[in-house]
Amino acid sequence: MRDELFPTSTPLEIQPLAARLAPKKLEDFAGQESLLGPGKMLRRLISAGKFNSALFFGPPGSGKTALARYIAEKTNARVVELNAVAAGVADLKKALEQARYDLSAQSRRTLLLIDEIHHFNRTQQDVLLPAAERGDVLLIGLTTENPSFYVNAALLSRITAFEFQPLSEQDLQKIVKRALSDKEAGLDRLHLELAPEAARHLIAMSGGDGRKLLNALELAALSTAPDAEGKRRISLEIAEESIQRRSIRYDKKSDDHYDHISAFIKSVRGGDPDAALYWMAKMLSAGEDPRFIARRILICASEDVGLADFRALLVAQAAFSAVEFLGMPEARIPLAQAVIYIATAPKSSSAYLAIDAALQEAQKGPAREVPLHLRDATLDRKTRGHGAGYKYPHDFPRHYAPQEYMPRPIQFFQPGELGDEKRIREFLKNR
Repeated sequence: MRDELFPTSTPLEIQPLAARLAPKKLEDFAGQESLLGPGKMLRRLISAGKFNSALFFGPPGSGKTALARYIAEKTNARVVELNAVAAGVADLKKALEQARYDLSAQSRRTLLLIDEIHHFNRTQQDVLLPAAERGDVLLIGLTTENPSFYVNAALLSRITAFEFQPLSEQDLQKIVKRALSDKEAGLDRLHLELAPEAARHLIAMSGGDGRKLLNALELAALSTAPDAEGKRRISLEIAEESIQRRSIRYDKKSDDHYDHISAFIKSVRGGDPDAALYWMAKMLSAGEDPRFIARRILICASEDVGLADFRALLVAQAAFSAVEFLGMPEARIPLAQAVIYIATAPKSSSAYLAIDAALQEAQKGPAREVPLHLRDATLDRKTRGHGAGYKYPHDFPRHYAPQEYMPRPIQFFQPGELGDEKRIREFLKNR
């Protein structure tokens, strides 16, 4: 725990560029117009000095910490920082007790900033409840996760959650311009000349992450020697070396995981193989387990294709087996084959709807006993009449014998008219 969130003892020139360029006024913020635009609630609260406890959540490099820094600098409160990865209940209680003492004895509020608050368990979050409710501290929680999953409802009801969005290309251009022109905190003193194609590459590869962009720009600047004219000329090649891989915002343990697999399944269901391949490629590039994707393809083959193309499940099962046998990176090929096949196959949800309707009837409908003629006749045919009167279909023309198979019958299966299911529909209609 540190009493000062941003120590003033660190010389400006050795701070990273992203730290040096921390906005000094609201107009310096790039992006987040829905939160900080003229007339927006969060901007009004900050400008009026009426800011209350809040939770900032969103992707890395979107401005959460920068805004917390700005609020900390504008408040007269004592600033205390905790990182939820390292802090425990004892650290929390110590900070809250000191905050309550300062408020009662000195009428001085405490701004408690908790980074990565999603790492606090329920007990740790519950420790914050009384202080947040009484207003003993001004709490700012920072997280990259969806608070609905990781922050308990009791704490969420006492604070206001603000969602930060990834920075757009225009937002990132604004950041680059400010970094190049700021004479005190930026890179103006280095006399940079950034090629347009180099700027475009840095922006494209940063993936909406302003911090990643500034780190790459600073690396490019510091690793480039001045030429005879004293200019540091950053070419596309230098930019490519400075940020070699696109920032992929995907965490297998966060809601990114669910959002991406949702987009993947919906693209397959919607018949767009290119979109489905893109979402799958993004997940695989971020290190997602290919077996997880293969399982989802199996489900989609039955839920969304079903009887319209019975081969879809066979293809999905083959792809799953191939993934188990091959592993990455070769597993990407059978996965792609299965995705393309299933995305372009005729679609039907009849089997999925039929089993759900049957389950509903079994659980909530009237009880039905197995008719005597359908019961097992192995032991009880003579004594209890089990199996008596059963018509063996293979003894009849076309291997079909009309008889009761279900008391008070209900039709759960409603066949469609696409692909193989059209044949099934005609079969049932004729019968």
